[in-house]
Amino acid sequence: MPSKSIDRKLLLVVLILLGIGLLMIASAGVFYGRARFDDAYYFFKQQLLGLSVGLILLYVFQKIDYHIWQRFVMPIFFLALGLLVLVFVPGVGTTVYGAARWVEIGPFSFQPSEVMKLSIILYLAAWLSKKGRAKSADFFEGLVPFLAVLSIVGFLIIKQPDTGTLGLIFLIALSIFFASGANLSHILSLFLGGLAFLFILIRLAPYRMQRFLVFINPEHDPQGSGYQMTQALIAIGSGGIFGAGLGQSRQKFNYLPEPVTDSIFAVLGEEFGLIGTVVIVSLFLFVAWRGFVIASRVPDEFGKLVAVGIMSWIVFQALINMSAISGLIPLTGIPLPFISYGGTSLAVLLAAVGILLNISKHSTLKT
Repeated sequence: MPSKSIDRKLLLVVLILLGIGLLMIASAGVFYGRARFDDAYYFFKQQLLGLSVGLILLYVFQKIDYHIWQRFVMPIFFLALGLLVLVFVPGVGTTVYGAARWVEIGPFSFQPSEVMKLSIILYLAAWLSKKGRAKSADFFEGLVPFLAVLSIVGFLIIKQPDTGTLGLIFLIALSIFFASGANLSHILSLFLGGLAFLFILIRLAPYRMQRFLVFINPEHDPQGSGYQMTQALIAIGSGGIFGAGLGQSRQKFNYLPEPVTDSIFAVLGEEFGLIGTVVIVSLFLFVAWRGFVIASRVPDEFGKLVAVGIMSWIVFQALINMSAISGLIPLTGIPLPFISYGGTSLAVLLAAVGILLNISKHSTLKT
């Protein structure tokens, strides 16, 4: 029989990650907030606002039967596409650091790409579950239309440009496609094709090539393109096993770029050391496990694919952020889920967790 209660273990771990996130933003953002906004706790207060909205969305979405989303995937997906187009509209879209990724409507601003992450999960889950496993494995019924959807979304995101988000959405979509019963040769072809496309993107853009060269050789241009990576590695390395202690990071004092967003893992490593980073990795692995349990025990294909998509989103995004800031892959600018500063990312992600928690109510067996 389906359970009527949410997965409390998953909820608890998400709340722990949120608490760690607030703690780290309060620590990492003190100097940065004072320098940019003359308010040491500017980022902390803004994150509290985003967290409040996100927790409301989580509560509401975990109450809504997830089957309802299956009926509205088309308008949700087209709305997300429309929002991606809006970033290029003068007066509405906002360009930051040369990238058009924000939309401003009155006093509100948000990143449409975050909305797209959730919408493409719902869309692909509904579409592939309706097709069935046999058609998902077919070249013309499965692979070709799947590529068409990815190409449309990918074109709009790469025009921003946002290579990191494009890669993340590709991995999320690939995970859903695999779980739907896609042919393994198609999955392998997509993966290899994705790597080839990434290589082309790197060659076409000088700044991407510089990031790649820094990845190959962290000492390449330490005062230029390699500055962030150099400072991040110094922060993580100086943390040792036990860390310097909460609030004791030195790199956050105008050495480490973006200490509250994509570099926050480096500050965490400096203040809490190897033990702290292992705890964070373990918490995300726990999220992956709970997501797998939920996906494997939901009685319908749509619920399973949505659960796989949301779990993949959280885990891949965390893996990309931590790997990039540790020098294991090139820098991407992808935030750390639940921990990095960013109201849009946090609110949409918590809405997705709400959907996942609702799906957990329908699991046949609980552990």
